[in-house]
Parts: sequence; structure tokens; C-alpha cells
Amino acid sequence: MAAKRILLLVGDFVEDYEAMVPYQILLTVGYEVDTVCPGKKKGETVKTAVHDFEGDQTYSEKVGHNFMITANFDELDYKTYDALVIPGGRAPEYLQLNEKVIEMVKYFAENNKPIAAICHGPLILAAADVLRGKSCTCYPAVKPVIELAGAKWVDVNETFSNAHVDGNLVTAPAWPAHPEWMKKFIEVLQKQG
Repeated sequence: MAAKRILLLVGDFVEDYEAMVPYQILLTVGYEVDTVCPGKKKGETVKTAVHDFEGDQTYSEKVGHNFMITANFDELDYKTYDALVIPGGRAPEYLQLNEKVIEMVKYFAENNKPIAAICHGPLILAAADVLRGKSCTCYPAVKPVIELAGAKWVDVNETFSNAHVDGNLVTAPAWPAHPEWMKKFIEVLQKQG
């Protein structure tokens, strides 16, 4: 059986850990993972930002590193992929405005393919109108958008260490949830056969 193919959607100022860590975890367990960004080609990079939780009223933001793009977005046949990963950071704020991104997200949702979204990533799910009737979690500041999109927001806990599953949708509030978020996403992928 061929390895599952996973699409990881990024953009400039994607959260560093939320792009790099899932990318490495999914490669490590044997999946094929392509990273894509509107307007970027294979071999180009996006800049990342590191969000940290240091006791302030919200996260702090620091410069991350350059994250490699492995496939051309404009030439992409997203229908050949088995699952979608949407990291957070600042990128979802403007990626949700891209028509092809919205079309792609709708395709994965309508075809019941696994989708993992973390932190601000669910902004894109809300923009694609695929959250209606679902339950999910996200960074707490995104909660009003999620609820206006028709989803039930789940407060996993105050430590940001858990993830939530609703069918093929696996969500988490921030990068400290990676162990559970990726574990639950891989479980959903394995159920797909």
C-alpha cells in the first residue's frame, strides 16, 4: 500500500513550531508530506514566527526561520492528497482570502478527508464554511469566529495540552498540544485505511 499523501498549507509568518513539528512527525511515521503556499514554488521558503506563552495577556511573537516549500501551489492537484494540515500563526489571516485555498479546504471537508488545524488555522475552516454543526478548538482569541461559523468551541483546558476530534476534524489550541494533536490526527489517518 502506498504511503498516505498529506498536504501542509503554510504562508509567510506561519507559526514555526506548528509547521515544522507536524511536518517532521508525519514524515517520521512514513507519510509523504508536501508543503505549499499560494504564490510560492517548490524550493522557495516562507518566513515563520515563533509564538510563545510567557505570562502576558496573549502570546509573544519572535522571528522564526525559513520553512521550505516542497510543491508548486499553482500546479497542485490537491485531489490527489489524503489529508490536510493547517498550522496557525499569522498566515491563516490572509490565506483565508485565497479562493483556491477555500476551494481546497471545501474539497477535503466534503470528501470526509482528515483535516488537522491548530491555533489560528481554523480561521481558514470558518472562511470555507465547513465548521457548521462541528465541534472544534483553536486559540481562544479565534473562538468568536469559530462560533459565528456555526461550530461549538471546545475549551480543552487551560494548559493548552489537549486536542479535540470531531469525525475527521482534529483541532488543537496551540503548539504545546502537538503530542496529542498529532497522535489523534495519525489515529484518524489510520482509520481511513
